[in-house]
Amino acid sequence: MDKKIQESVGILLAHIIKVDNRDIEKEAPIFCDIMKHNFTCTEEEAKEFLYKTMDMDYNLDEHVEIVNQALKDDRIAKLHILEQLNHVIYSDKISANDYKIFEEIKNRLFPQ
Repeated sequence: MDKKIQESVGILLAHIIKVDNRDIEKEAPIFCDIMKHNFTCTEEEAKEFLYKTMDMDYNLDEHVEIVNQALKDDRIAKLHILEQLNHVIYSDKISANDYKIFEEIKNRLFPQ
């Protein structure tokens, strides 16, 4: 399950980089640092995953749901993921779409 959570969190973070067509080389250090500090992966593994995600088809809602179910009542961990997502958003140009995605993820992790 830990690998599935790691993959899902990685996809949530990488999604912003992908949809904005950001410079992967510029974003990779931030992505790798976040993944390295939260999961037992090396910088090389995180960078390889980031590049793989750029070419991958995935269902973002499915990965939000995996994170949501894995963290169920752990509000602090969910907030930490949102904080990291925000960090990726602020690392480069910010678009209205970035915060639309952020709000959608936030609302799924913290339903009213």
